[in-house]
Amino acid sequence: MRHLIQQIGRRKFFASATAGTLATIAQSTKLHAGELTSNEQDNVKIVNDFCAVWRAPMNLAEITPFLAEDCVYRASETAPAETGHDAITNLLQQFVAEATFCEFEVVDTFARGSIVVNERWDRFQLPTRRIEWHGVGVFYMKDKKILEWSDFTIL
Repeated sequence: MRHLIQQIGRRKFFASATAGTLATIAQSTKLHAGELTSNEQDNVKIVNDFCAVWRAPMNLAEITPFLAEDCVYRASETAPAETGHDAITNLLQQFVAEATFCEFEVVDTFARGSIVVNERWDRFQLPTRRIEWHGVGVFYMKDKKILEWSDFTIL
């Protein structure tokens, strides 16, 4: 019986020690993951500022300063890529031409190096209908410009 009590005591000790070690590792990992470099902070600000200019009436000339000349944009996971200011603004014009209301509501944003990811609700009020899209935008940044932008729908 005494041997059994010693085994249970050791098991509890090792289980507690293991759980404590894992909790400490997990907590320190969370703290480290939240810290952004100054470059990442700059990239997040650029993407958030880009999302903030989406309002009605929409002037697409306001978005081009955020985009690299050879920017590539994919409107969804199934859409073909559009490249360059003219092609991108022509595509986006379809969304905003008649919009009486437009916004990109950024829910969450994170960055790792040159990549910025944001979760958004995009809303457009057109004369005959309202469009509301929930998705994730993935932005690849280079030289303080958006070089690639792809949107993925959250179903």
